[in-house]
Amino acid sequence: MRTAAWTVVGSLLLTGCEFNGWYDVPLPGGAASDGHAYHVTVDFRDVLDLVPQSAVKVDDVTVGAVEKVELDGWHARVRLRIADSVKLPGNAVADLRQTSMLGEKYVALSPPAGTRPVGRLRDGDRIPLSRSGRNPEVEEVLSALSALLNGGGVAQLKTITVELNKALGGREDRVRSLLKQLDTFLGGLDDQRAEIVRALKGVDRLAERLRKEKNTIALAVDTMPPALKVLADQRRDLTKMLTALSGLGRTGTRVVNASRADTVADLKKLRPVLQELNKAGDDLPDSLEILTTYPFPRNATDAVKGDYVNLKITADLDLADLYGNVTGKPGKGGKSPGPGTPRLPGVPTPAPLPSLPSLPSAPPLPSTPPLPSTPSVPSAPPTPSSGSSLLCPPVCTAAYGTGSGSRRLPPGTDTGLAELMLKGMLP
Repeated sequence: MRTAAWTVVGSLLLTGCEFNGWYDVPLPGGAASDGHAYHVTVDFRDVLDLVPQSAVKVDDVTVGAVEKVELDGWHARVRLRIADSVKLPGNAVADLRQTSMLGEKYVALSPPAGTRPVGRLRDGDRIPLSRSGRNPEVEEVLSALSALLNGGGVAQLKTITVELNKALGGREDRVRSLLKQLDTFLGGLDDQRAEIVRALKGVDRLAERLRKEKNTIALAVDTMPPALKVLADQRRDLTKMLTALSGLGRTGTRVVNASRADTVADLKKLRPVLQELNKAGDDLPDSLEILTTYPFPRNATDAVKGDYVNLKITADLDLADLYGNVTGKPGKGGKSPGPGTPRLPGVPTPAPLPSLPSLPSAPPLPSTPPLPSTPSVPSAPPTPSSGSSLLCPPVCTAAYGTGSGSRRLPPGTDTGLAELMLKGMLP
């Protein structure tokens, strides 16, 4: 009776102070409540039977306690008190664990696994649901094990084992070889992982391109049947064409084989010509450049200052010399201009040309039929008064000029050609 009275009195005394019930009484072995601490709130989907004054541990060392557990919507919110000496990153994670199979629950804080720690956990911070979790309960493990043993197919393990023994019995070497080849294959795939990824990305881009061109592809598919019908209708002609092409190939091969010796001989004969052209070097292009400025040298334009040049020409228009140059017969005095013929003053004597290398004789050309002879030009009819040609009286009389200085044309002169030459010289 006395004990009950003291219990009631103690309860009344405790009720009169700031006391929230037995949850404010620290548990044996818990963290010390004195000293400086900071508070952190953690959201859990399920706290099971976690109660206030439960331990808060870091690396299995008690660093604080649970102050309050409350419901916030469809999840639980737990307020933790942690000693100031505990330094945790700002992205720390919280897990609900159990000391043993039948032990108490506690909150374990730790840095994030596989992620770089960021910042520092401070007073008033909150750990969201994405960084909290819990371990499975013993009841959940036993329930899952019971489901596996009773209806999870464990009874079929014996059948599977027996059948595997039958399938592999006597084939251990083949299975071992298969496993080695499979290991090599998987190793090759692992080595080519980057290429495989690149190929898959290429296939993805191709699929995307095909998706964009879906209408065009559909139009092409709709257009293909008429085209295939045309090909089917022309199959006989295509076959005939291919057969004729095969015959053409055989004929071409036969022609090439027959003319091979002649082609090789022609190339051998062409070789000396090409060698001489090669020896000519830059002289041949330089000589071709002179053709564009003939009869002047190509540097003649350097001496011209302005857009015109004064040129003095002395022309000897002696008819006998002109006629002799045309017909190839001697001119005045019956002599052709020799090497000692005087040249114009101020004109340098050209240097002798270098001797050209002998070229191989060209193959004989086929004979051509002779050209028909050109009819001679008829002379003009004589005038009634003099009886000589109106165009060329001197030619008709076989002489030109008057007085003692008159000269006659050389014997054998073509009078028709002379008449044409003198036609423009008559008054």
